[in-house]
Amino acid sequence: MSCARLKDKVAIITGAAGGIGSEMARVFAREGARVVVNDVAVDAGMAVVESIRAAGGEAVFVAGNHADSGDVQALVEQVLERYGGIDVLVNNAISTDGDTTIEALDEAVFDRVVAVCMKGPFLCTKAVIPHMKARGGGSIVTLSSVNALFGFGETAYTAAKGGLISMMRLVAAEYGEWKIRSNVICPGTIETKTCMDYWQRFPEGFEKLKAMYPLGRIGQAADVANLAVFLASDESAFVTGSIQVIDGGLLAGRRFEQ
Repeated sequence: MSCARLKDKVAIITGAAGGIGSEMARVFAREGARVVVNDVAVDAGMAVVESIRAAGGEAVFVAGNHADSGDVQALVEQVLERYGGIDVLVNNAISTDGDTTIEALDEAVFDRVVAVCMKGPFLCTKAVIPHMKARGGGSIVTLSSVNALFGFGETAYTAAKGGLISMMRLVAAEYGEWKIRSNVICPGTIETKTCMDYWQRFPEGFEKLKAMYPLGRIGQAADVANLAVFLASDESAFVTGSIQVIDGGLLAGRRFEQ
């Protein structure tokens, strides 16, 4: 049973039509948040909202590209018109399509991936900060990746996710006096439809992947969502500028076997 850790907080979650984002939307709603689901995928986004409402939560869908300044401005205006303020921003939307080694990476793919993974969080954070100031504070939770901390491939994604860490820690330093907190989550491999659609084609590779994790499994979207709730809630009132790694021990290393 929920203890409403996010009661009445207005939370925007980008890329919330599927994967980790949709799970965060549902968990935030169960914890009492008024959830704004933002995505370019209209049907999937509306389905998330309907599932939240069916469970007794409050949510709205706002279509738009979070890497487009006009769409971001329209998103913020709609949220303010409906709820009067913004308490939480979760920068979640990603893209990795076509990403590869730096030698083989097409410039257009690099630009698109960086736009989604880094420019989008820049635009959204820039847009909400004045309203969080007016609100007396807020929490910005940004999803980076273990790719930002260790070489796992995907050049553009890795570059963008590494840049996010530096940018969002700077936000923590520059806006702490307004009680605006900024924290970064770095997940390892998380079980989503997109992830499993890929690995089902390579079952032996998937077993090798799981063996890389000391806990013997990949993560669940709920694992990340629960951490995001903590960072969005008042329970983490003294946590800002942090990098929260949630990877089942992947970056800690592997057990040495004699």
